[in-house]
Amino acid sequence: MRAAAAILITFLLAGCATEAPIEQPSMYADMAVPGARLDAQAAAVMISQYRQNNVLGSVVIDPDLMKLAESQSQAMAAANKMDHDVRAPLARRLTGAGYPATVAVENISAGYHTLAEAFSGWRDSPPHRANMLKSGVTRMGIAASYAPNTKYKVFWTMILASTETR
Repeated sequence: MRAAAAILITFLLAGCATEAPIEQPSMYADMAVPGARLDAQAAAVMISQYRQNNVLGSVVIDPDLMKLAESQSQAMAAANKMDHDVRAPLARRLTGAGYPATVAVENISAGYHTLAEAFSGWRDSPPHRANMLKSGVTRMGIAASYAPNTKYKVFWTMILASTETR
């Protein structure tokens, strides 16, 4: 009887020792799958921390810039082409949407499957790095569009801007 009780207690304790699965950070979520959703807040935190490490201010998600970034990513995916001007130049897209930017920059990319990969690609490219470290920007929109029948599969757009007068 004691042996059976000891075995039962051992099994019960073993069940308590089972660890919960570790959730993968959203920056590593694969955007090259149907229904994938980009964590824009995680992206804003990532960009803000990068900017703060370079003695610059943080950025916050702007719903209007999110729509503009999504539209640009979708246009590139539909055209199967990575191009800032696939729909129109950034300044014209901002003006057309009634967005009162006083400064704005845009990073695009394609082929990266995760936010971490896209960020690393931008960080390692001098012009893209300069955009992420643009002085005065305070707002951000970011999007990733999945297009399975294209060369790149995932098209990325990040717009950083400010509406404050200089």
